[in-house]
Amino acid sequence: MRTTWNFYSAGQLTFGPGAVHQLGDLAKRLNVTRILLVTDETLVKVGVVNRVLAPLRESGAEVELFDGSMAEPSLEIAETCLVQGRKFEPDAVIGVGGGSNMDLAKIAATVLTHGGRPADYFGFDCVPGPVLPLICLPTTAGTGSEVSHAAVLTDTANEMKVSTLSNWLRPTLAIVDPELTYSCPKQVTADSGIDALTHAIEAYTATDFDQMHVPAGEGSAYEGRFPIADSLAEKAITLIGQHLVTAVNEPDNRTARDAMALAATLAGMAFSNAGVALVHALEYPLGGALHCSHGAGNGLLLPFVMRFNLAERIETFGRIARLLGESTDGLTPSDAAELAIHRVERLKQEIGIPARIRDIGGTPEQLAGFAEKAFTIKRLFRVNPRQASLEDVIGIYRDAL
Repeated sequence: MRTTWNFYSAGQLTFGPGAVHQLGDLAKRLNVTRILLVTDETLVKVGVVNRVLAPLRESGAEVELFDGSMAEPSLEIAETCLVQGRKFEPDAVIGVGGGSNMDLAKIAATVLTHGGRPADYFGFDCVPGPVLPLICLPTTAGTGSEVSHAAVLTDTANEMKVSTLSNWLRPTLAIVDPELTYSCPKQVTADSGIDALTHAIEAYTATDFDQMHVPAGEGSAYEGRFPIADSLAEKAITLIGQHLVTAVNEPDNRTARDAMALAATLAGMAFSNAGVALVHALEYPLGGALHCSHGAGNGLLLPFVMRFNLAERIETFGRIARLLGESTDGLTPSDAAELAIHRVERLKQEIGIPARIRDIGGTPEQLAGFAEKAFTIKRLFRVNPRQASLEDVIGIYRDAL
C-alpha cells in the first residue's frame, strides 16, 4: 500500500485580467530571446496573438510565428511545426490558444530539445529530461494544459488520439489572463467548460492514492485521489456550477469568464496530479473517429460514466451535487448521488453539449471497435474507482448511443 503522494504544477502561475502585459518582463527573467510562438490562424485574425506579441517585442525578443495549429492537431501538423522550429532554432516555445495549441507547443519543445519525432515520446515518462523553456497562455477556459503534464495529438491513420505525459512537459510559466478568453465563441466556451468539469469530477472521484495499483516496473502518470487535488477539484466544481451557463449564454459577462478561467486552471492542477479515468479513455477513440472536440466528447460521456461509477462513490457524488448548487436536504445518500448525475445532464442540455453518440454521427457498429481501443489505455483504467471490463466499456458506449 502506498503511503505518500506527490503534487506538481507549472513552475510559475501568473493569473488575472491583464496578466499578458507582464509577459515581456517574465520572459526576460527567463533569459529567453528567440521564441517560437505556436498558435492558429483564428487567434491571429481576432487580434489575440497581437496582444501576446506586443509585450514580447517590447522586451526585445525575436519571435517566429507558427499559426498552423488547429483543433485536435494531427501528427502531420506537429511535423510541419517542427520543420519551422528547426530552421529558427528557438531558445523557448510559447503556446497560445486552447489545449490543442498548448499541447502542440509542448511537443515542439520536446522534439526541438531531444530530437527524433513526436511518436518517440508517446506514453508516460518517455521524455528523457528538461525541454526548452515553455510558456503557455490559454485562450479558452477548459483544458488546463497550462499547468498539466500532458500533450495530446491525433493519429489520423489509426483514428485515435495519442498522449505524451511527462512532468518535464509542465510549463515553466503559465500566464492565465481571463481577458484572452473574452472573444471565445459560444460553442468553444461550452465545450471547454464541460471539459473542465470532467477533469474536476474525474479527479475528485479517482481511486484513492493509497489504493492505486501500479504493476511492478511501471511508472504511473497519476497519483490517484489525495487531499490537495480534492481541494482544487472542489473549488473548480463549485465555480463551474455557478458560472458555466452564464459564461456560455452571456459571453460579455466578465465575472463569469474570469471565474471559468480560474476553474479550468484549478481543475487542470487537480486532474494532472490525481488523474483522469474512464471518461477520457472512452473519449479518445470516439473523438478520433467522429471528429468531435475533446471537450464535447468528454461532456457527452460524463454522466454515463458517472452512472457506471455510482455505487463506488455514493457519498462523493452527493458532495458533487451540493458543490454544483443542488440541495440534498432530506435525501438519502443514494438519491443525493443521483442528483449529481441529473445536474450534469441538465448542464449539458443548457449549454448545448450533444446528448448521445448518435448525435455526433456514431453508429452501433462502431462501438466494439471504440471499446477495444479504449481498453488498451490502462493508465486511465487504473484511476477509475470501479474496475471496468471490456464488456463494461461496450455497455457504457451502448447506454450512451
